[in-house]
Amino acid sequence: MKRVVLLKLSGEALSKVNGIGIDMEKVKTVAKEVKDLKDTGVSVGIVVGAGNIWRGRDASDVVVERVFADDMGMIGTILNALALKTALLSLNVKAYVASAIAVDKIVEPYNQEKVMNALANDEIVIFSGGTGNPYFSTDTTAALRACQIKADLILMAKNGTDGVYDDDPRKNANAKKYQTITYDEILAKHLQVMDLTAATLCYDNNLKIVVFDMGISGNIKKVINHPEIGTIITK
Repeated sequence: MKRVVLLKLSGEALSKVNGIGIDMEKVKTVAKEVKDLKDTGVSVGIVVGAGNIWRGRDASDVVVERVFADDMGMIGTILNALALKTALLSLNVKAYVASAIAVDKIVEPYNQEKVMNALANDEIVIFSGGTGNPYFSTDTTAALRACQIKADLILMAKNGTDGVYDDDPRKNANAKKYQTITYDEILAKHLQVMDLTAATLCYDNNLKIVVFDMGISGNIKKVINHPEIGTIITK
């Protein structure tokens, strides 16, 4: 049986230079790297965010209620998932998009049996629509879907940050990078790696995470065999 991995991508990974919108050239570059990851012999699931389309923090600026704001974000993930699917298909890579919210004419609703069949048929499965509920981040979605597809590992791709640090390395040149760290340490040190729900899900299900920089070409493929390029998070 193939090893199963869940790749977590931010919406900004697919965006234009200013971090807004969908840049199809950038999407195709990411798709090529995802193909390279798949070609190592693993089964791949992907959860993508929507920060390039809508950010929850924008809601407070225009007085949008949290539930509506989260609904907008979940719809944004569907747009990104479809863009990524299109790019993968252009590379002759089979891809299947499943949505946690109903948009039946565009993408299929999430169905566990269909998802597992798609993975068994060597398709890359892209999860969209978040968890289908407000108040949950795409980090939590990634943890949930990783559990559901029985993933061995979550690859948490970051833009410009090559792991977990004790402080923001973009603001503090002396910030220390952790080679390995536990979920307990992340929570105790209040490190902003993922939300509490996601961390708890991973802890309870003994899921390993590697946080790495996807901004370096080839890292999405490299990290599967060389997790030391990032930070390994374990129970």
